[in-house]
Formats: sequence, C-alpha cells, structure tokens
Amino acid sequence: MPKSEATTPQDAAALSEAILRKLTYDLGKSRAGARDRDWFMATALAVRDRMVDRWLTQLRASYETGKKQVYYLSLEFLIGRLLRDCISNLGLNQEVAAALASLGVDFEQVRQAEPDAALGNGGLGRLAACFMESMASLGIPAFGYGIRYEHGLFRQLVREGWQREYPEDWLTFGNPWEYARPEIAHDIGFGGSVEAVAVSELRVRHVWHPAETVQAVAYDTPVVGWRGRHVNTLRLWSARAIDPLKLEAFNFGDHVGALADRMRQESICKVLYPSDETPAGQELRLRQEYFFASAALQDLVRRHLRVYGDLRSLPEKVAIQLNDTHPAIAIAELMRICVDQHDIAWDEAWEITRGCISYTNHTLLPEALESWPVPLMERLLPRHMQIIYLINAHHLDSVRHAHPEDGRLLSSVSLIEEGHGRRVRMGHLAFIGSHKVNGVSALHSELLKQTVFADFHALSPGRIVNKTNGITFRRWLHQANPGLTGLLTEALGPEVLDRPSLLPGLVPQAEDAGFRGRFAAVKRANKEALASVIRHQLDLRVDPGALFDVQIKRIHEYKRQLLNILETVALYDAIRAQPMKDWVPRVKIFAGKAAASYHRAKLIIKLAHDVARVVNSDPTLRGALKLAFLPNYNVSLAELIVPAADLSEQISTAGMEASGTGNMKLALNGALTIGTLDGANVEILEHVGAENIHIFGLTTEQVAAHRAAGTRGEAAVAASPRLGEVLEALESGVFSPDEPDRYRGLVASLRGDDYFLVSADFDHYWEAQRAVDARWRDPAAWQRAAVLNTAHMGWFSSDRTIAEYAEDIWRVPVAHTA
Repeated sequence: MPKSEATTPQDAAALSEAILRKLTYDLGKSRAGARDRDWFMATALAVRDRMVDRWLTQLRASYETGKKQVYYLSLEFLIGRLLRDCISNLGLNQEVAAALASLGVDFEQVRQAEPDAALGNGGLGRLAACFMESMASLGIPAFGYGIRYEHGLFRQLVREGWQREYPEDWLTFGNPWEYARPEIAHDIGFGGSVEAVAVSELRVRHVWHPAETVQAVAYDTPVVGWRGRHVNTLRLWSARAIDPLKLEAFNFGDHVGALADRMRQESICKVLYPSDETPAGQELRLRQEYFFASAALQDLVRRHLRVYGDLRSLPEKVAIQLNDTHPAIAIAELMRICVDQHDIAWDEAWEITRGCISYTNHTLLPEALESWPVPLMERLLPRHMQIIYLINAHHLDSVRHAHPEDGRLLSSVSLIEEGHGRRVRMGHLAFIGSHKVNGVSALHSELLKQTVFADFHALSPGRIVNKTNGITFRRWLHQANPGLTGLLTEALGPEVLDRPSLLPGLVPQAEDAGFRGRFAAVKRANKEALASVIRHQLDLRVDPGALFDVQIKRIHEYKRQLLNILETVALYDAIRAQPMKDWVPRVKIFAGKAAASYHRAKLIIKLAHDVARVVNSDPTLRGALKLAFLPNYNVSLAELIVPAADLSEQISTAGMEASGTGNMKLALNGALTIGTLDGANVEILEHVGAENIHIFGLTTEQVAAHRAAGTRGEAAVAASPRLGEVLEALESGVFSPDEPDRYRGLVASLRGDDYFLVSADFDHYWEAQRAVDARWRDPAAWQRAAVLNTAHMGWFSSDRTIAEYAEDIWRVPVAHTA
C-alpha cells in the first residue's frame, strides 16, 4: 500500500527498535521468551504510538475551530482485528513486516495472534465499524459510543451438530489499542423516585433520586482513517460499582454477599444481547441500553458546555445518530438533561433534542423495533417514563388537532401500546424524537413509508430518507483480498485505492481473456486458502476447483438458511438418482450464529450438520457435493471466506432484509449473487445488470399478497414433487436416525403457515441454482460476470454512504474525499 502523505516515513529499523522496546519495557518480556501474542501486543503498541499525536491534535482542533461533531451511538461495533487495518491506513505495511522479519518474527503469525473484538453480532455492528473508519477517512470529527463488553457475543462451538455458547475471552490478555480513562466517569442511575420541587407558584422542577447508581468509565480506541490523515475516537463504556465491596458484610464472613451488588451492577458490560426470555434478562438489556446512551449524552454535553457554555447551541455543533432502536432512550435522556438539569423550557428542550438526533432504522421486524413493558420502565427509569408520557401527550394533542376523531390513527402513533399489556414503543419514540429517519436501502426506505411507519410518514412527509449502506473497501478489498487489489491497481492505476468510483474502468477488462485468467487465478488462490482452513477445522477435504457456494450471516428464519439446506438435500437426491449426469461440483459453505434463545435457528444449525454428515460421507457422490459449516463466525473468518466465494447466497424473504452488507462484500470480491429482490440486492441488480446476477423468488408485493390470502405451504409442497420428497426424508428421520421426529415440527411449519415462504420459493430457487450451474460450465462466461460484479461495486463504498449522511442529515463538511 502507498505510504500516508501525512506520516513521516518510518523505516524498518526504527520500527524494529520501537517494537523491541515495547516488548521489553511495556510487556516485560525478552526476545527469547516472547510468544506470538507478545509480539502482537508489542507491535500494536508501537503502531498505536504513531497515531497519538495527530489524534490528540485533531481532537483539540475540532473544538478550537468550532467544527460540528458527529456522535454515533451503537450497541455494537464489530471492529474485528485492528493491526492490519491500522498499519494499512497508516501506510506501514512493508515497514512493519520488514521490522518483524529483522527480529526473526513472521508477520502473519503475529497478525493471527490478535483476537477478534467481541463487540457485535453481525451486519449492524460491522456497519458501525465501517462507518467509523469512513468518517475518519473523510475527515469528519466523530465519536463512536458503545459498551466495552468483557465477553461480548458468545463464542460458538458445535457439539454433535448443536450450537453451544461459551464466553468469548477477547480481553483476557489485554487490549493494546485502547486507552483507559478512569478519570472520565459518569453516574448512571436506576430506579428510585421522582420528587416534584416547587420553584415558584407556577413552576415545578422534577428531581430524580435513583435507588442505585453505577459509574460508566471510558475506554478510548483511536480510529485511524485512510492514509492516516484523520483519527477519530471510539469511546466504549465499562460499568464500575461505586461501592465495590460491602466491607462490614465481608468482615462478618459474608464474602459472597459483600460482592453481590457489585457483580449485579457490573453485569451491564459482561455480555452482548443477554437472553431476554426472562424478566431479569429483559431488565438487563434495558439497563445496557440506558447505561451507554446516558453515558454518551452526559459525555458530549459535558464536552459541549466546556467549549461553548450553553446547551442551546447544541444542534449547531452536535449531530447524534442512533444506530437502530437500541439507543432510543437517548431522546428521553436528553430531554431530562435539558429540562431537569439545565432548566430549559420544555418546548425549547424538544427543539434542541430533535435538532440533534437522527435515527437509522435497520429492520421491519416488529420484535427488532423494541418495546418495553410499562411497569419495567416505570420501576427502572421512573423519570424517563414521566417524560415519555409527556412527549406522547404533546404528540397526540398535535395529531388529534390535525385529525380529530381519528381514534385508529391516535392508537397507531401513540408511544404506548395498550393491547396485551402496556408497552413503550421505542421505534415510535425514535421516530418522533428525530429530525431525520433513514432506511438503509432504497427498497427498505420505501417499505418503512408503507408499513411500520406509514402513519408517521403521512403525518411527517419528508422525514424518512434513504441512505443505502456501504462497506469500507480498505478492509473488504485492500486487506481481505490483496491479490485482487494488486490486480486492480495494475489495471486501473494506484488511484483506485483512493477512488472506488474508478472501478467501472475495469469493464473493458472483462473481455480480455488474459485479465480474466489472472482474475481467476487470484480467486483460485483464495479458495485454496479457505479449503485448507476447512480441512484443518472440520477434517473435511474440499476441491478448490468446485463452485464455492457461500451463505455467511446470522442464522435467522427470514434469512432462509433453511431454503439453502433443503436445496442441498434435493441436489443430493438428484445426484444419486442420476450419477452419470455432468453435475457441477459444489461446496456449500455456511457460517453464522443463532441467538442463544432462538431455538428454531439452532435447530436449523443442527439440520445443516445432520445433512453434512450424510452428504459428506456418501461415496456415491464422488466429490460432486460437500457441505461445510464453519463455527464461530466473526470478522476474521469473513475476511477469509469472502475473497474465496464464487456464489453469494442472499436469499431472504423479500421485504424482510433491510439492506445487507455481506452481499456487497462478496460481489466486490467477484462473487455472483443468487438472491431475491430484497434489501440492497435490488440496487446491486441495478448496478451489475440482470445478466450478471441470479434473481429468483416472490417479490415484496407477492409476499404480502400470499400472507394476506393466508396461503399455506402445503399448496407449494403439493405442486413440487421434488420438495415433497425432501420434506418426507426430513420428517421420516433419514437425516436424524438417532431421533426420527427431530424435524417433524420444522416440516409441519413449512406445510402450514410457512411465514417465510420457503416452500413457495423452493422451485424458483432450484431453477436459479441450475442456471448457476449452466453459467459455471462456461468458465469464460462466469469469469466475465465475476469481473463485471467487481467493476460495478464502487458505488457501495461506505465513504459514499457517510458523505450522504454528512450532507443530508448531519450537515457537516467532508474534509477529504476517498
């Protein structure tokens, strides 16, 4: 990679000396006794030193110049390994590798010793990480705010085909990228009571007296942008008990009880997405959301007042982006800060709040929009519940004034859901408390207007805007696929590293057989690397010459891994029935985690393993079909799989995937998409052309019609002998002889309501897969389409997305173009 223009060039000798100094004086290790993890820590600390000066300088300059700051609130930041990210953006790739080599250390082994930060689950958290990197690359002053989970999302192991969850220990050996800030701590209250204090005959001030208080302590990670021109801050909060030990109880021998309150309070930052199947789990999730949102707001308000002295200028200097509904309680919290702590009148406080905050919606699934039982909110956040009631009263008054006697509308847009137990609708709160609400693909944004926020859209037309997601090419091309990056640089010049918009210049190369051959050779090398990992992890040999058919994402029924597995069984049956047919060799590759409490998703993982056990051990297939489920999916595993994929499975039920970003990463790396007209697949189709993608299945409108008509899956099964045979095999125990009834319930749901329309789309999917086979049999045609997919993906850069946020929502200037 080119050196950063803003960085004083560091030669290998200087870096070697710095790394050795860190190893000796920071870690207390000798060269002879150092292991790969020690070398990683020392290298990371040496690289971090090269960010600090500009980081601190830019933090100070952003306030001295009065620049507007962006604050990005997200419950997840799936940042992955940072060593290669940082040295690449600083332009130190060659220097670091040479420095380590001079010390007798292999860079790749050092890189592999870095654990993945367990701070996210999937697309939401990875998007937040891409956005942070793009904000730094574009020179937008920004803070990311989240939680410093000690264990984060669970580590997934598979035992006899069943997912097992274990704590992720990513912090066991420390995190060299972060700076502890124990002096930056904010008190976060829970429970208690609210006192009305008379200020005058006409005015009352409300004082919240929390029953318990937890401190949020800051940990800062610098986020360096491309070419090192700008460095932003990811500030994560850790929970600290104010009273860590009840000494009297301890001295009386109650050693466990003396620590009980501390353990309960500090559990806030232990695990990402604790199960909410129990009331205690629900409460912990709400505690997490309020904890980090309150800490973030207190922090930015403190910083703003120190510089500007008055909260009334907050909308001019601060843009707060809520990444999904998790931080929506920030709206009530900012109102509390303005009204209760700074004596700002209600109407003015509401203008300040709405002027600062904007909200990104990531889903149409009702459960993901979040709602909380009113009794839980009243007990845990009593003052916030009062504020929400008052926000709702003002909101409904305005609706009633504009639409008198429309009870349905009032009920629809109320912040309080009255049926089946009163609940606070956090998506509704996020909408009315934001000046802009955005979807994350063109289709998703339109569906927001037509479905979950239809009434709000009618009341506030223009508030919903679209910002199609993007990915950072620095991670998902430059770092994940250096072979392809080198080929693109050779064909288009080094400027393509800075300007993804140059990628369409690759289009003529798709007709060049020599270029296609080099493109295919890069893919083959990536597939060989993945095949080696599959063999090592699963003791399964796969042919790198086979079609690598990849579905990597969170396991969820709407993402329809089940449809893929059913087609695998049908293909297995077809190969056995016609063994002499010229079948295209395929390797079906799955990876993803199911939520710990999502039993149907975990059953789908088990089914994948049961099918793999049968298929992979059947000698009659002669290598024509293999199935590999790689456990513990994370960013690092994705960086290995994405460059090796030939076919990208994006097969969610139409209208249910907000955007997707895996579809972008895979297409950028030359994989062809097989998918429904869902999420950003629609825009990928527009960019790559219908001839370079395989689209199938019901449209969003057809899905809605099926559901409205109450069409059951049994009709689709009856019309498809192939699907009927597959389902009969599952329900008769062919793949589960140890427990023949294991999949009867799953099959019954496909014959019944089939809410995700797996049965309805099965035959279309089968036909699309056979069209994929036909294209694969013509290598020139396949490689031409693969090159054109890469060529047309430049628009899907997160730099483009962030530039649109900056102009249309945040109103902040972009300092650098990339």
